[in-house]
Amino acid sequence: MMRVIGGIVLCILLAALDQTVVIPAVPAIANDLNGFGHLSWIVTAYLIVSTVTTPLYGKLSDSFGRRRLLMVAITLFIGASVACALAQTLGQLILFRALQGVGGGGLMSLAQAAIADVVAPRQRGRYQGYLATVWAVASIAGPLVGGWVSDHMSWRWLFWVNVPLGLLAMFMCYRGLAMLPARGGRARVDWLGALLLAVAIVAFLLAMSWGGDVYDWLSPELGALLLAAVAAVLLLTWQERRAADPMLPPRLFANRAYVLGVAASALAALDIFLCIFALPLHFQLVRGADASTSGLLVMPFLLATVAGNFIVAWLAPRVGRMRGILTAGYIAGALGLIVLALVTPAVPLAVVLAAMTLAGVGLGITMVATLMSVQNALERRDTGAGTGALLVLRSLGSALGGALAGTLLTLEFRQALAASGVTQALDLGALRHGSEAFAQLSPSVRAVLAGGVESGFHLIFAVGAAAAVLALLIVRRMPDVELRSSVTEHAATLAMD
Repeated sequence: MMRVIGGIVLCILLAALDQTVVIPAVPAIANDLNGFGHLSWIVTAYLIVSTVTTPLYGKLSDSFGRRRLLMVAITLFIGASVACALAQTLGQLILFRALQGVGGGGLMSLAQAAIADVVAPRQRGRYQGYLATVWAVASIAGPLVGGWVSDHMSWRWLFWVNVPLGLLAMFMCYRGLAMLPARGGRARVDWLGALLLAVAIVAFLLAMSWGGDVYDWLSPELGALLLAAVAAVLLLTWQERRAADPMLPPRLFANRAYVLGVAASALAALDIFLCIFALPLHFQLVRGADASTSGLLVMPFLLATVAGNFIVAWLAPRVGRMRGILTAGYIAGALGLIVLALVTPAVPLAVVLAAMTLAGVGLGITMVATLMSVQNALERRDTGAGTGALLVLRSLGSALGGALAGTLLTLEFRQALAASGVTQALDLGALRHGSEAFAQLSPSVRAVLAGGVESGFHLIFAVGAAAAVLALLIVRRMPDVELRSSVTEHAATLAMD
């Protein structure tokens, strides 16, 4: 078992690191490659392609086996990492990062599906806790490692280090997953369904990335993207009902436990990324912290989500059912977010830290518990496709959470600008303490702008609390199914309520 877990942990480590490790190195990359346009695509290309390929890997692994597809994903990831390290232009690097995302999409979905293949649902929380901890640590350490390597070595080493780690993961997964039975390798791939799903995902992620920044939310460009996403989803629904071997089998969405679990999980992901976006800005713009200090102040929230993972790992095998655990998690998340929505600058910092810790523990509980509930409700033949769809919808929820927080804060700030009568161009960065633009404003104008920003954070956390309450209502309608004690136990009887 530990050979399996060791290889899977390395896959999760690689997938998590490569989402964040290059962010601090972007200026060094731009300077070295003499390219300052489209720098954000170094990160965006990987995120979009990895999200698009996640469900495809999940579906194909149900037919061809986890080990075979994981070898393909790791090989692509290693090869693309070498190409990134050797890139000579920004265009080449963006292209190779997209190729790296093709491999990265399989690392996460296949690792989670492999856990479901070898660990019974009742015991799965323990191992999901391990994976969640690795993901959290890698996400926190990624920017720190990326900044140090780019300052003291070369940004190219950020990609070279993937080679030995990838080869070790390949070796461990190949040996560890040999125990899994080989699948019949013949499947009719639903390429039209895969294309329509890709269009829907890309259009939605681009809309969330560009909205309020590159384009106004009410612009024709954003409207066209969102319309394309909706049209692709409608066509995908039609296609999946007629396909011989659909990408997203319709029987998944006839499974009430699965549908409600996925919806609740997406809302939890929305809240987590809403907090990750908003909390550092709150500490900087409302409480006057610098960037480094705000990063440290967010640590309790991130560590609390890890603690929530381990609470599930301890409770799940003892309780044997997930609805009560999920209920407690969403109540804690909602209460923490409600307190954050009510705090003012006069409230002691300790209260803010306590509220965000409570929210973090609750949301951490829900992330692992929803995954366990969803996989427990799946038939074994649908484990890959069902897990892949869950991870995609989590990614979309995360993107929506970050976009929602940024949009609400910007709207409140613009209203405050209009109310204060300021005509000069100002952005939120001007409100940071020590900013020259902020110091030049009159005290009354500064008070109005600060109040607008404070109101924006109240609104952000109130929306987050509403999402947690909605998720709570959803899980209360979920069938309270007992966790299976065997990976081979049939789950079809769990599908309907």
